Order: sequence, then structure tokens, then C-alpha cells
Amino acid sequence: MDWLMGKSKTKPNGKKPPAEEKKQYLEAEFTKVRVVDFDLKELVLLPREIDLNEWLASNTTTFFNLINLQYSTISEFCTGDTCQAMTACNTIYYWYDERGKKTKCTAPQYVDFVMSLVQKLVTEEENFPTKYGKEFPNSFDSLVKKICRYLFHVLAHLYWAHFKETVALDLQGHLNTLYAHFIVFVREFNLVDPKETCIMDDLSEILCAPVPPTPAPASPNSAPSPSPHNHVTER
Repeated sequence: MDWLMGKSKTKPNGKKPPAEEKKQYLEAEFTKVRVVDFDLKELVLLPREIDLNEWLASNTTTFFNLINLQYSTISEFCTGDTCQAMTACNTIYYWYDERGKKTKCTAPQYVDFVMSLVQKLVTEEENFPTKYGKEFPNSFDSLVKKICRYLFHVLAHLYWAHFKETVALDLQGHLNTLYAHFIVFVREFNLVDPKETCIMDDLSEILCAPVPPTPAPASPNSAPSPSPHNHVTER
């Protein structure tokens, strides 16, 4: 469960608060960087011959591994001092243990809780069965939704708190592609409440926009381009 930090419109002395920090990850020079340029919508669609739960299990496990790997690239910068709370935009995420006890923890602690829990869930045979003939539990849908909600928190924190380090490592293309793929996937199967992901809607709408159709190749009999030497292909 997540809690929004209330922000007053004025400070105690009556002055307006400073403007919200500019979101570097929304700048065009960064959002255009991807590692793939195909339609992610086609990538997430359920294949006809695959069982829905099998598809959800396979993709959820893959996203867990990829997001864990992406976080590991900046983990040395995510410390109890630099990230004293698990934040993204104007949201603080609190951790709730199995007994429902609410705990405010540092970002690295929160991510460790997330990754430890998800690792446990996806490797338990009764939750994510791998043996032939083994049935998925009735709680499988809720487990996948829980995992995806937590993984979204980690992605949101990466953009909000560690995008500069990601750019310094030249990994923004990987992060953008991973984020877009994840959002398209959870939207396709309604795995995360839109109220949960709305804090990153500005980025989602940019990164998840459909890929423009590729122009058809010119036929051999068509007229040549008037200036072939000046043609530039941007990727």
C-alpha cells in the first residue's frame, strides 16, 4: 500500500514552494534512446498456443530478473544516506510485512525486501509451477499483480532518484526499453492499477507510443531520390 506525501501550496511564511524539479528523464535527447525499435505491443500479446498463466509466469520472472539487474547497475549510488526513503515523484513507498506492519525504510532496504520476496515467490513450485501437469494456484493472479506492483516501484525509483547515474553509465536506452516493455505488458493484462502507475504517466505516454510504420521500400521502377547523398537515417 502506498501513501502520497501531502504538499502544501505555501510554506509557513506564506511564500510559494520552489518549482518541482525538472524531470531529466522526460527530455527528448533521453526518451528517444532505445535498444529496440519494434512494436512492444506485439511482443506482449498472448500467443495462441500458450496458456495464459504460463505466459504471465514466464514474463513476470523475466521482468524480475531484468529489473533486478538494472537496479544492480546503480546500487552503489542508492544508499541509506542518498535515499533515506523509497521515493518516486511525490510518493513515498512504505513496506508492509506479512503481519501488515507498516515500515518506512530506506530505498536500498525496500528494494532488498522486494527482490527477496519476489525471488521467493517465483522459485516456489507451488506458486510458479514448472513441472508438467502441475496446476497454478488460485492465488496466482493476485501474486503476479503483487509482484508487478513492487517491480513498478523499483522502476519508478530508478528514474526519479538515479537517472543521472544511469545516463552516466550510458544505460538509459536499456532502462527506457525495459520500462516501456513492462508498462505495455502490465497494461495488456491489467496487472497494475492505473492509479498506481499514474505518477509516471508522462514518461509512459512518451515511451509507449506506437512505433510509426516503416515506409514501404521503393520499387525498382520508381524514380530515384533527388538527393541520395543527403539522405540521413536516424535511429
